[in-house]
Amino acid sequence: MDKNRKLADFMRAYGTIFAGIIIVIAFSILSFDAFFTFGNFINITRQISLLVVIALGATLVMSVEEFDLSVGAMASLGGVVAARMAVSGMPMLLCFVFPVAICFVIGLLNGWIVTKFRVLSFITTLAMSTILGGFTFWFTGGATIFENIPRSFTFIGTKSLFSLPLLSLIMIFLTVLFWFVMRHTSFGRKLYAIGGNETASQISGIPVTFHKNMAFALCAALAALTGVLMASRLGSAHPTGGDGLFLQAYAAAFLGRTVFKEGVPNIWGTFVGAAILGILANGLTIMQVPTFMQDLLTGCIIILAVVVQKIGRGDAK
Repeated sequence: MDKNRKLADFMRAYGTIFAGIIIVIAFSILSFDAFFTFGNFINITRQISLLVVIALGATLVMSVEEFDLSVGAMASLGGVVAARMAVSGMPMLLCFVFPVAICFVIGLLNGWIVTKFRVLSFITTLAMSTILGGFTFWFTGGATIFENIPRSFTFIGTKSLFSLPLLSLIMIFLTVLFWFVMRHTSFGRKLYAIGGNETASQISGIPVTFHKNMAFALCAALAALTGVLMASRLGSAHPTGGDGLFLQAYAAAFLGRTVFKEGVPNIWGTFVGAAILGILANGLTIMQVPTFMQDLLTGCIIILAVVVQKIGRGDAK
């Protein structure tokens, strides 16, 4: 009985990783020459880099048991603002920093509305997403920004260092940074405490409002950074360019809740979740599976991750 229980606990903690390994083995068997190569591995790290960055922000908000549905619109806004600034000849550092700072402030506004007026976060951020989408469309005239993009702007998105894309290195740096913040700082521990029991956290003296506001602000900043990096990689920015990352980001975060810590959003879990989604998309693309099938599988993965999370916590009846 104890052995069965230990096996069940082990599978709940690491079953998602085993599922990822099975996916890798399956694609390696089906398409070894195209899939199981060093070049394709590097390509996968580049492909998931943007997803990981935006999913890290979603993880921060989920750690306080809230949701930010405006991350896709934030990414779109960050990309078009950065691209427009680059075209106008602004300093490259400002092109990368200014959109992130703008969205940081917008994230603070999201958090303030949620905490001040006790509005449900998904309603607040859904409305904010609509506002940002309208603004971005007006700002660009509904057109893609691609003419006269300077090479210096596309440097980070296209160049490599020691055979690793700069985007992949940025992804690794941010993952390690926020893992450290969430695991080894009082800020991270307080976010988890608020997510575990907000009332108890307030009674114990934790400034709940401040920490929730910062979670929303950091989430928005990371989403904007994702949009800027996407524009740098593509050499263009579309007013709806970040919308496709929204579902993927939360799929990775929800999948990450089934990894390492039962039902708890965690940074490395999100990284593994994004990697699994990236490997799945890469393998299916190599096998020429239609894009709509990838979307169907992503939706199924989210549902499965939520169900597994509930079973692991004993909430299912």
